[in-house]
This record gives sequence, C-alpha cells and structure tokens, in this order.
Amino acid sequence: MTVTMTTEPIDLDGDDDEAGVAHPLFHDAPKSVAFAKLRKRLVRQTRAALDDFGMVRPGDRWLVCLSGGKDSYALLAMLLDLKWRGLLPVDLLACNLDQAQPGFPQDVLPSFFDGIGMPYRIERQDTYSVVVSKVPAGRTYCALCSRLRRGHLYRVAREEGCQAVVLGHHREDILETFFMNLFHGGKLAAMPPKLVNDEGDLFVLRPLAYAAEDDIARFSQLMEFPIIPCDLCGSQEGLQRNQVKAMLADWERKSPGRKDVMLKALGNANPSHLLDRGLFDFAGLDLGR
Repeated sequence: MTVTMTTEPIDLDGDDDEAGVAHPLFHDAPKSVAFAKLRKRLVRQTRAALDDFGMVRPGDRWLVCLSGGKDSYALLAMLLDLKWRGLLPVDLLACNLDQAQPGFPQDVLPSFFDGIGMPYRIERQDTYSVVVSKVPAGRTYCALCSRLRRGHLYRVAREEGCQAVVLGHHREDILETFFMNLFHGGKLAAMPPKLVNDEGDLFVLRPLAYAAEDDIARFSQLMEFPIIPCDLCGSQEGLQRNQVKAMLADWERKSPGRKDVMLKALGNANPSHLLDRGLFDFAGLDLGR
C-alpha cells in the first residue's frame, strides 16, 4: 500500500534545533536565513517526489546508499529530516559499498554514522580490481562499475530485509541520462524516480529527483559533510556524460530555468506526437475519430 504524504507547510525558519524538532544531524547546521531557505526547498522537493511517485509504503525498510559524495549525504539528510518530523514512516539503514579503491578512507563514513546515531552497514567488495582489469584502455569504467555496484547493493538489501534501495540521483542526473540515451542510445529514456528491479523483488527509489545539483552541492558544503571523492570514474577525461553536463550547464546559463522546463517535459509525454508505434496506434488512426 502506498500513501499520499500530507502537504502542510514545514517551518524551518524557527529555532528547530532548540525546540528538539531537528534531527541531531542538523544541530551544528548554519543558522542563517539563506541556509534555512535552501534546506526548506530541498525538503519540500524531496517530499514532492516521494508523494508524486508513490514511494512510501508504511513499515517498509529502506537501504539508503551512501558513497560519501555530496548527493548521498544530502539524500540521507533529507530522509532523516522527514523521518524525525514523523513524515516518513519507514525504517532507514545506511549502506556504503567499499569498492576497495586505493586510498579510500575507511573510517570516514563509520565515524559519521556513529556521530549521528545512524544504523549502517559497510560492505567491502573489491569491484575496483575487476573494473580496472576488465575495461580496455581508453574505455570508461562507468557501465561495468555501476552494474557490479548495483548487484552487490541488491544483495545487501535482500540480506537486510529491505524492500527498497534508495539512491541520491538528482535533477541533473536524470536530464543527463535522457540526453545520453537520446544522443548515443537511440531511445527516449531517463532515470525514473521509482522502478522495480528486473527480479521484481526490490524498489529502486530516487527521492532527490526534483532537486538541483547546485542546491545539493551548496547544502553539502554548508553542512560540512566529510566528502569522499570518487577516484575511479571521476579521474577519466572525455566522458560523454561530462560533455552532456557541460551542454546543459551552457543552456541553463543562456536561458535560466531551462532545466526545470526539461524535467517537466519528461513528465508530460505525448505518445501521439512521437514515433513509437508500440505506444500509439498510428495504423488505427481514422478520420472522424
């Protein structure tokens, strides 16, 4: 059973921390009005995505995936904020997949989780060596790395009794994937905010689907999260996704608000004005109907 979350306003302009309203994660957060507005915007966007796509089933257990990057920290912060306020009736378990990348600081995330009283699981699997050995020189690591990572996360979710794997993908990730598929995959497809895995036993959720990457980056910086950079795919030059990211950023600079319009378009498809004969019966069209 899914539930529609209530849409009453969230007051983040007052002294939430002093009143015991905020999760301990926010006790040392900035007190500025600008930060309160940013936090409120992200919380509302997260709630909207949860509601619009029917992500919440009361009593479910969610595996919240933490890579140590800005997006996953922001994801956890939003979910903890909503849960602390009684607006997210699910059980949360944080999980980091330690892929055995050289120099990965293994103590950072456990210390962070312990500091905020967050239950977690660290799963160490040497996917790094597999990716580096299997991918030919000059090719990108992303596809194989994500496939291996996804398989381990699904397994951990099953072992922990979770019904959903929750990821920190945001607005830009969705738009970039759409254009990657358009330019290089020959299909109209993006990253859905909610899907069921191929085995049919797990949801994959993206509650930050409406959130802008710039907002997430600013929020994570102001919260002073201990960011762990990705030294695998992030070190590669000439990635097609980076080219698409630059293209979208250029469009946004020239026409502010264009990204929001494009995201809205992904939820406003008109099959009769495309070319997919499986979605629309062009052959069955007749005059007078």
